[in-house]
Amino acid sequence: MGYYVILGLFTAVGWFVSNKLKTKFKHYSTIPNTSGMTGYEVGMAMMEHYNVSDVKIVQGQGSLTDHYNPRTKTVALSPEVYQGRSVASAAVAAHEVGHVVQHATAYKYLAMRSNLVPVVQFSSKMQQFLFMGFMFGMASGALGNWFILVLAATFGATALFSLITLPVEFDASKRALVWLDETGITQGTEYDGAKDALWWAAMTYVAQALSALVMFLYFLMKATNRN
Repeated sequence: MGYYVILGLFTAVGWFVSNKLKTKFKHYSTIPNTSGMTGYEVGMAMMEHYNVSDVKIVQGQGSLTDHYNPRTKTVALSPEVYQGRSVASAAVAAHEVGHVVQHATAYKYLAMRSNLVPVVQFSSKMQQFLFMGFMFGMASGALGNWFILVLAATFGATALFSLITLPVEFDASKRALVWLDETGITQGTEYDGAKDALWWAAMTYVAQALSALVMFLYFLMKATNRN
C-alpha cells in the first residue's frame, strides 16, 4: 500500500510539473527572439563560439524530445525547436549545446551519468521482473527478503543516476543562459522568459530525483524491518 501511495503522489507531482513545462514552452514559443535565429542556427552559433566542430545538430521527432547523445555526438532538436525562431527554441537549443560544451570540457558529472546508463537500464528491467514476482506470489518468506533487498538496490541505482543528472541539467542551463545573454540573442524580458522555461524543464528532473530517492528509502526501510 505504501508503494502505491508514493507512486500516486509523485505521479501527480510529475504530471503537474510536466504540464507546467508544456504551458511555459507553448507560451514562449509564441515570443520571437531578438536575433531572429532558428534553434538550429542558435545551436550552431554556440558550438562555433566554443570551437566545437565534431557534433551534428539534426531535426528529431515529437515535442520536447530535445537531447544530446554523447556517444554519437548528435544534438537532436524537436521540429518546433529546430525550425522555430522563438525564445523557447533559442533557450532549448542553447541548453542542449550546453551539454555539448560539458562533453568537450570533460565535465565530470556528465561522464558519471553516461557511465551509469547501462546500470540504470539493467535496474529498470530487474524492477519489472521483481514486481512480476510479487504479483504472482513468488516473493514470500526468505526469498521475499531478497526480492526487497534487490529492489532497494535497483532503486538506489536509479536514485543515484537521477541525483547526478541534476547538476548536469542545471549546469547546461547556466551555460546556455550566460551565452544567450552575452551574445544578445535573448534580451530583457526575452532572457527572463528563457530562464523561466529552462527552470521548469529542470524541475522535471528534480521531481524524478525525489521520486527515485523516496522509492529507494522506502524499500530500504522495508528490507531493514523484515530483517
